[in-house]
Amino acid sequence: MNGLAGKVVVVTGAAAGIGRATAVRFAEERARVAAWDVNETQASALVSEIKEAGGEGAFFTVNVADAASVASAVESIVARWGRLDVLVNNAGIVRDAQLVKWKDDAVVSTMTDEQFDGVIAVNLRGVFTCTRAVVPQMIRQHGGVILTASSVVGLYGNFGQTNYAATKAGVINMTRTWSRELGRYHIRVNAVAPGFIATDILKDMPPKVLDALVGKTPIGRIGQPRDVANVYAWLASDEASFVHGATLSVDGGLVIGT
Repeated sequence: MNGLAGKVVVVTGAAAGIGRATAVRFAEERARVAAWDVNETQASALVSEIKEAGGEGAFFTVNVADAASVASAVESIVARWGRLDVLVNNAGIVRDAQLVKWKDDAVVSTMTDEQFDGVIAVNLRGVFTCTRAVVPQMIRQHGGVILTASSVVGLYGNFGQTNYAATKAGVINMTRTWSRELGRYHIRVNAVAPGFIATDILKDMPPKVLDALVGKTPIGRIGQPRDVANVYAWLASDEASFVHGATLSVDGGLVIGT
């Protein structure tokens, strides 16, 4: 991918899944990767993996919903590498529940305030907080790339995911808004909407549910983290220099098959 060697890339939620695959994928392009996560258990292993892939890496313990934590990490990155070229807003959580579960003419359960607010804090405010923190540096250096994880759920909704769907729809319109505001500074902003990807979130799904998802996917398989990481790398590269304000689905045709 042209233009990624030596670039400084922040990947949030980098300890596992799509985030980890993305950090390694950028390292393969000889980027300098700042891996952010609240989970420190994989820090040394991840940095080693980044180096083995051909990049330079550093791990930062960052809560994306905490503005002070984010600001401190950005300051450290600029002090270390002198710039910040790409932000991949990948960090996200799920706290699934029906809005109101009704049975036998009574409320059995509801989505709680804590479930709703927790997902909003990470998936929506976290994207806002991280992007706000990196943009001034990108303006100073006359360019950058901001990429954010949405979801097919953000496009079409999903049963039991009021909170998650709201955040993933929200970041699409953040992307559209920021593309209008930041394009003049040569900062490109795009979103990626994965379908069902083989991460820890899917491990708790019953096999028959996964089989049903594959059956609805025209390409005939569940996605792999690498599938999404490849798209992030392309969007950050010079090959995608005229792609701006877009939301790119990476779902194997799931929406078409639904």
